[in-house]
Amino acid sequence: MSAFEKALIGFVCAGAAGLAVAAAVFPIDTATKSPRAVFQAPGGGDEQAVTSGGGQVTAKAGGPTVAAVSGSFIRHKYDMETIRAGKSQVPPLFLTAFPRDILRISQPETRKKFFFKMVLPLVLRVNDRIAGDRRRLLPLKAALRSGRRLAAADRLWLAAKSDQYGVRRGDMAELARRMDTVPPSLAIAQAAEETGWGTSRFAREGNALFGQWTFAAVGGLVPKSRDNGKSHKVKAFQTLTEAVGAYVANLNTHRAYRGFRAERMRVRRHGELSGLELARTLGSYSERGRAYVSSIIRIIRANRLGQLDKARLSASGMAAAKEPAI
Repeated sequence: MSAFEKALIGFVCAGAAGLAVAAAVFPIDTATKSPRAVFQAPGGGDEQAVTSGGGQVTAKAGGPTVAAVSGSFIRHKYDMETIRAGKSQVPPLFLTAFPRDILRISQPETRKKFFFKMVLPLVLRVNDRIAGDRRRLLPLKAALRSGRRLAAADRLWLAAKSDQYGVRRGDMAELARRMDTVPPSLAIAQAAEETGWGTSRFAREGNALFGQWTFAAVGGLVPKSRDNGKSHKVKAFQTLTEAVGAYVANLNTHRAYRGFRAERMRVRRHGELSGLELARTLGSYSERGRAYVSSIIRIIRANRLGQLDKARLSASGMAAAKEPAI
């Protein structure tokens, strides 16, 4: 490797490392329970997220209504039953936050169905990005194993991704173990549990889908039930997609979820990923431990969420440079 190439790699990877530190989320092993919303239709929206300092975000009042969001679902022929049956794909509709009147959905089953339609595209969007990276990674891993020399651009990319995932450069096995997707059934079930199907204050005010904690001095949402002497807050996000990305990054990098990643690798070797199987490894996600895991498994089974693990965004959604934001 030439001196210039070494310098170039160092420069690019230093920048990537800085971005990774700023973007990665490493919350501690616990989560809260409990769900506020913004619907930005294509061409504009009626609510903006506002930064409250330190990278923490809370949402501003005045988002769209449940009726407006539901109307968009209808216009795009978004039908969960045909998706479950594998007869249609998921339209690329990405809510930036929860509808302001979501608490008015009084029927539990109606709220559940609405919640599924909200969260599924977000999870698929994040998974698609990771899957794209993984498709690039695996051939490079095989090439290195066979002794081939990689192009400079590929070496730069691998260095940046290693920093992003907190992996020692050159440890291709660990990078492949971490750079992987999360089954939609698992992500949706955890979001439902953490937000009370979209009704918690943390979700409505801070787009906090997964109850991740922060100890930042500014920003975040203070739990009303926080014990005296405690300083943790629930991390807030500018958009729901950002919240999903942070959740997946957490599972893919935090030491508490090494068992999750090992089981995911084992399951993938034998077939498709299953949220039901991987849920059993998440006893460290909540202070409730095994009771939390049991609750997640019940949600997946009772709502047939496993049928969504093979769901895919429509081709237009995967290729679009600017996806419709709700």
